[in-house]
Amino acid sequence: MNQFRLHRLGILLACAGALAAPAASESLYRQESYRPLTGDNKAFRVGDAVTVQVFESSSASTSTDTNTQRKNSLNASVTALPSRQHGFGIAVAGDFDGGGTTQRANRLLATLTVTVRETLANGELRISGEQLLKVNEELHRVNLEGRVRPQDISDGNVVLSTRLADARITYVGDGDLSERQKRGLWRQVADWLGL
Repeated sequence: MNQFRLHRLGILLACAGALAAPAASESLYRQESYRPLTGDNKAFRVGDAVTVQVFESSSASTSTDTNTQRKNSLNASVTALPSRQHGFGIAVAGDFDGGGTTQRANRLLATLTVTVRETLANGELRISGEQLLKVNEELHRVNLEGRVRPQDISDGNVVLSTRLADARITYVGDGDLSERQKRGLWRQVADWLGL
């Protein structure tokens, strides 16, 4: 019987100790990572990834035509004797004819996934990211940053670059081919001197 009482006393002490200690519980709900069951997969918070399809095309054309003419003349004559007449004349004329044409066309097609860096007060998302490609020892880098409205992001979590505000898209190649396309130093100096 003593053993039974001791056992009961031990259980009572364990229960009293459990009641005296504060219960620690943790909620399964986390506001920063909560997504409703019926929600879509669109990016909406810092750290989320969003895919940007870059379809940029631009073209510009400029043409100039200049034509100027200038003529000056001065004539004078002097008579010293009736049989002799001396005269002289000066004439200056100048023509300038010039023209030029500039045409430029650019096209960039790329798909890259970037990260949401900031959620702005108006609900827009500031996104930025970089993609590196190495093809035949040529390193190609695409940098993208801008602002996007959540409603412009499709259900597949994709947005077109034409829907970005304050978009900055940079495409840079680095390697032998890119170096060969640059003008040489002597040509740059000659152009600077106007030769």
